[in-house]
Amino acid sequence: MTPEEIKRKRADSILRELIPEALSQLGDERLRGLTVTEVICSKGRSDADVYLDPTGIDEAEQQQILKQLRKVSKGLEAYCLKAEGWFKSPKFHFKFDKELDRVKRMDELFAQIEKELNK
Repeated sequence: MTPEEIKRKRADSILRELIPEALSQLGDERLRGLTVTEVICSKGRSDADVYLDPTGIDEAEQQQILKQLRKVSKGLEAYCLKAEGWFKSPKFHFKFDKELDRVKRMDELFAQIEKELNK
């Protein structure tokens, strides 16, 4: 692992902790209850994809939440900048993590196959 990759992984980890802290201080109840599953910074750490847990949130509400997150993203970036004392914070791009649904569906399929094999 190169030193640049180590710095990027460290930034990912720090942001995975700071973003939920920042969200918890917002007035919007929907945003305070969000769970950050993953943060992936770009190569230059100028952008960061923030993946959120979609469990229990329908598609229409997800779109409303993403719209609201775009509005408050500058405040979240400022919070992270101040908390870590960084010179520059990455620009956040919020997304709902579709991978969790795929993993859940695969687990269900494997359970079904195992049940059929045991018969």
